[in-house]
Amino acid sequence: MSPKEETMKPRTTIRIAPRLLPALPTALLSLALAACGDSPPPPKPVAMTPPIQSTPAPAQKPAEDPQAAADKSLAASVKDALLAEKKLNAHDMDVVAKRGVVTLFGTTKTHVLRSMAEKVAARVSGVTLVENKLAVVAGS
Repeated sequence: MSPKEETMKPRTTIRIAPRLLPALPTALLSLALAACGDSPPPPKPVAMTPPIQSTPAPAQKPAEDPQAAADKSLAASVKDALLAEKKLNAHDMDVVAKRGVVTLFGTTKTHVLRSMAEKVAARVSGVTLVENKLAVVAGS
C-alpha cells in the first residue's frame, strides 16, 4: 500500500460521553484486577537442603563469673537507692559497677541534684568510689 493510500484510510474514533469519563479509570482498574486472579500461581521451587546434624546441647549453662554477679548486684542496689530518693529522677540515670567503683551516667536538672545522686550512690554498702558522669540539662 502506498503512503498516499494509507493516509486516505478512514480513521476510527471512539467517542465517550463526557458524563462517563469519571467512571472510566475505575472501570479499567476493575477489569485489570478481575483478570489477575484467573491463573494459579507458579509452583514454588524446591530447594535441596543438607541434612541437619544434631549437636548435643550443653548440659548446663556455664556459671556466671562471681565478680560479674557482684558488680551486677551492686549496680542494682545503687539504682534502687537512686529510685528511692524522691527528688531525683533516677529513670534518666544508668549505673555501672566494677569492683566497687560505681559510675553514674545520664542527666539531671541541676548541679544540686547531680551532687545528691553522687552522695546517695556513695552511701550504698559496697561502693568504694563514685564516678559521676551525669550531665546537667535544664528540663531533663
